[in-house]
Amino acid sequence: MNKTTIWLATLSAFLAGILIAFAGSTSGARISGVSVYVLVVVGTFAMQWLSFLPSWFQRTEKFFDLMGSVGFLLAAWVAITLSGTFEIRAVIVAGCITVWAARLGLFLTSRIIKSGSDRRFDKIKQDFSLFFMTWTLQALWITVTSSAALVVLTSLESSFTIDAWLLVGVSLWLAGFTIEAIADFQKSRFNQQPKNEHEFISSGLWAWSQHPNYFGEIMLWIGIAVIALPGMRGWQFITLVSPLFVWLLLTRISGIRMLDEGTNKRWGNSPDYKQYVRRTSKLIPWPPRL
Repeated sequence: MNKTTIWLATLSAFLAGILIAFAGSTSGARISGVSVYVLVVVGTFAMQWLSFLPSWFQRTEKFFDLMGSVGFLLAAWVAITLSGTFEIRAVIVAGCITVWAARLGLFLTSRIIKSGSDRRFDKIKQDFSLFFMTWTLQALWITVTSSAALVVLTSLESSFTIDAWLLVGVSLWLAGFTIEAIADFQKSRFNQQPKNEHEFISSGLWAWSQHPNYFGEIMLWIGIAVIALPGMRGWQFITLVSPLFVWLLLTRISGIRMLDEGTNKRWGNSPDYKQYVRRTSKLIPWPPRL
């Protein structure tokens, strides 16, 4: 990828975030005529760019995952605070994002502290434009993933009712969060055991899915979208791209695709691994095939 392509991709990511912001802000709260939704998205990009500077000077990726989680937290609570939207849907959505971001941020940060580095960044962090693009893409990830949530968090409606949409959405979020957290815990515990240094995990939730943590991640964002759906108007329905974006990111762009490349290089010739791949669902947890 040449420099021109990198900078065009960076600009495109920012413009995509702004377009999502304007679509999501159709009927939301405003401050001095400016949409709170748009302010939050612009602030999200600004925060990631500011975080990029010390990371670039130190040539380190150690703050990357942490600032991603902080970005979600700030986006949620700045949105709800500036909008003054403290109705039940907004509070629940903000709470769900807080719990998810705090757990994931601590998990990923502790993992990189233990390992000392993330191999994905070995080349990226040595190139200014490429590293900057990576931080910009993280801002886009935060923006698009939380787009449906931000509709609720910047809404002017004052509805304190508990309906079926809310109950179904919360149930989906709880199920997804639980699956993701358990899967991450099981894999982390498995990798901590010296005897498993050269082994792949195929127990617990991983016996039913090759990527149960990603399934949980997709499910919890579907839950957030379901909670947000009743309050959407006009162009705001575009923000339903949120769970679709998460699915696309985890199954087609990075996530599964990148992990499978690594595992195939490491265990691709192993009969046990081949049998595991043949018997085990790629994403949706399901009893192993005979």
